[in-house]
Amino acid sequence: MYPVVRSLLFRLEPETAHRVTLTALDVAHRLRLSGLLGDADSSGEPVEVMGLTFANRIGLAAGLDKNAEHLDALGALGFGFVEVGTTTPKPQSGNPRPRLFRLTGTQAIINRMGFNNMGVDQLVANVRKSRYRGIIGINIGKNLTTPVERAVDDYLTCLRKVHAAAHYVTVNISSPNTPGLRNLQFGEHLDSLLGALKEEAVRLDAEQGRHVPLAVKIAPDMTREEIALVARTLADNEIDAVIATNTTVSRENVTGTPHAHEAGGLSGAPLFATSTAVVRELRRLLPTLPIIGAGGIDSGVRASEKCQAGADLVQLYTGFIYRGPELIGECIRATGNSSAASA
Repeated sequence: MYPVVRSLLFRLEPETAHRVTLTALDVAHRLRLSGLLGDADSSGEPVEVMGLTFANRIGLAAGLDKNAEHLDALGALGFGFVEVGTTTPKPQSGNPRPRLFRLTGTQAIINRMGFNNMGVDQLVANVRKSRYRGIIGINIGKNLTTPVERAVDDYLTCLRKVHAAAHYVTVNISSPNTPGLRNLQFGEHLDSLLGALKEEAVRLDAEQGRHVPLAVKIAPDMTREEIALVARTLADNEIDAVIATNTTVSRENVTGTPHAHEAGGLSGAPLFATSTAVVRELRRLLPTLPIIGAGGIDSGVRASEKCQAGADLVQLYTGFIYRGPELIGECIRATGNSSAASA
């Protein structure tokens, strides 16, 4: 049924379709119809990563549920984990609309949302109200108005507020839609930021008597030398995991298609090869570090290939929008045994 539903949704402006879809999922969940949308026969096999036990390897990437308003409905579709956010210390409206564009011919999306969210306090309140009992990741960022040189203050504020509610925390330093944010991925900027966050995470872990892993989400638009520098900094600061990757600013694989000229981050099928190459290089450089692979997964085959490149877990987003809930079960089956993954 999803192709029919998608054809109707794609007649709507993308942000409107996004809101309608999430509302419909909430209604289906309240009516206990989620089982008809997901794949009850594809529960998968548990896997331990970052010291956490995931019901399966397939997760939902941050960005779809920025404020953790739909955790119960999304979790009921069969994901092994759900990542919410990106959240910032203060609420912000994000960039002007339109800021979300479908490139249907290439199964892609361009977004320049700009961390639109209700603020970290509201997100934490929503997580606490949720009945979802799966693994929850909380993705944190900085406010647009905070200078890059003061970014650490925003990340520390968010970390302190989400720590008790999260199973793991993701540091988003790779969105292309907040000016200057990607500068935090390199050199002293990255080392200083991660050093401060790791020190605070250790303190919070001791205070609360539980370890909350710290992951870092990186961009795909890096040279091998830049990936090596990032990998070294992750290792030096004993970061628990890396998410590879965020969206790309490259238009190499969509040149000439409608909306390809729009500013923002490109996600979806055209990103698969680039993001997977980053996963493969990170695995070579960091043989034991948990890697969450994201970018261009639109089939079970693609999910398996991401794992074969070195990912321990994978996340869906754009493929989920184009394929619908059936993609979750397909990916779970494709990655549901130890031989499907490299770790």
